[in-house]
Amino acid sequence: MAAKSLPSAPQTTAGRGRAVTQGQWGRAWEVDWFSLASVLFLLLFAPFIVYFFVMACDQYRCSLTAPLLDLATGRVRLSDLWARTPSVTKEAAQIYTLWVTFQVLLYWLLPDICHKLLPGYVGGVQEGAVTPAGVVNKYEINGLQAWLITHLLWVVGSHLLAWFPPTIIFDNWIPLLWCANILGYAVSTFAMVKGYLFPTSARDRKFTGNFFYNYMMGIEFNPRIGRWFDFKLFFNGRPGIVAWTLINLSFAAKQRELHGHVTNAMVLVNMLQAIYVLDFFWNETWYLKTIDICHDHFGWYLGWGDCVWLPYLYTLQGLYLVYHPVHLSTPHALGVLLLGLLGYYIFRMANHQKDLFRRTDGRCLIWGRKPEFIECSYVSADGQRHHSKLLVSGFWGLARHLNYTGDLMGSLAYCLACGGGHLLPYFYVVYMTILLTHRCLRDEHRCANKYGSEWARYTAAVPYRLLPGIF
Repeated sequence: MAAKSLPSAPQTTAGRGRAVTQGQWGRAWEVDWFSLASVLFLLLFAPFIVYFFVMACDQYRCSLTAPLLDLATGRVRLSDLWARTPSVTKEAAQIYTLWVTFQVLLYWLLPDICHKLLPGYVGGVQEGAVTPAGVVNKYEINGLQAWLITHLLWVVGSHLLAWFPPTIIFDNWIPLLWCANILGYAVSTFAMVKGYLFPTSARDRKFTGNFFYNYMMGIEFNPRIGRWFDFKLFFNGRPGIVAWTLINLSFAAKQRELHGHVTNAMVLVNMLQAIYVLDFFWNETWYLKTIDICHDHFGWYLGWGDCVWLPYLYTLQGLYLVYHPVHLSTPHALGVLLLGLLGYYIFRMANHQKDLFRRTDGRCLIWGRKPEFIECSYVSADGQRHHSKLLVSGFWGLARHLNYTGDLMGSLAYCLACGGGHLLPYFYVVYMTILLTHRCLRDEHRCANKYGSEWARYTAAVPYRLLPGIF
């Protein structure tokens, strides 16, 4: 649902030139029956899926089958479950309003200084990829700075000054869910109205004639307010991903409050997911080249997904461990740690190879050798021809999306840290497998239309998508 920091297209370098025909970028122009059915299913059921998982933990100690059996046998009714669910509170509304406002201020008004202080970090004002209409947007990259300031204030406020308890997020978890839903629906609706009435770039809009598809997948490519407030970059990175590590810390604090200690499983989940979050912000400039920014329009899929789906379902492992304080054996813990770190290494190094290849226009070394690549071209909506090189060396010679494979290994590690007592913490790896497989197919369909026969040459050179020799 909500996108993570994932590469948009295969390992390319691109330059500008002259043109002839237009390639297919972004979301669809027309909606087939399967796409419409999928959109309606997600619009109707995705909010209930989030509610079901959160309710199962709150009322059934994270059992997914117990509430279903109770409903099937008539022991409870849906109205009973709803009646026992905490509603929105004044405290939760104040916390959430303060949180979002603070993140907006950090994003919009505070110029980045981390790129001046941290060697190797690329922040400050950066250019994004060319849009289908040929526009190149500029972004203020300051996510790492926002993450550091937020977590510093969290430590000071909760531990040093005792302004609030470190369990505050867990203690208001379900009331905060309703606040997140309000924001998710509000921003998605605003984005649709804006796309019709006052778009940032009218040439980068897409209409299908179907209200539900337009609402979910978005009309505007890069909706903005003013010069710097970009909806896609803000909602993809803040407030959800900044909150991810704070949510896990609050869960760890609650586990300690309830059980007297923090288990090694909770430590592993916090550590491995913190690595992923910090990697996202350290490489936020690279994120400007990913599928979310380069191809997706901004609609309910990103707006609601980043406000609700991401913070509530990507943190299920920590939530589960509050109710079930799993303590792993040393071999199990080491195995989870090694799997998570190996997955992260593959994910990061594959993306590093792609970025290095793109930045140097292929004048670099991949695994100690000059890179092999396939030259191709495509045409944007403004009639400009762009030339690309598709890398077929290093990790990108093993599979077309091996970075996704590394991401899935990390996802599995999060889940394995929770042991095998319940299905709930494993939802994440199942979801990520579906999401990333779908992204593979979606990305390759787009690339086939974009590059034509040159894409067929590439797939012949790199025949596997995710698992070398298998798929």
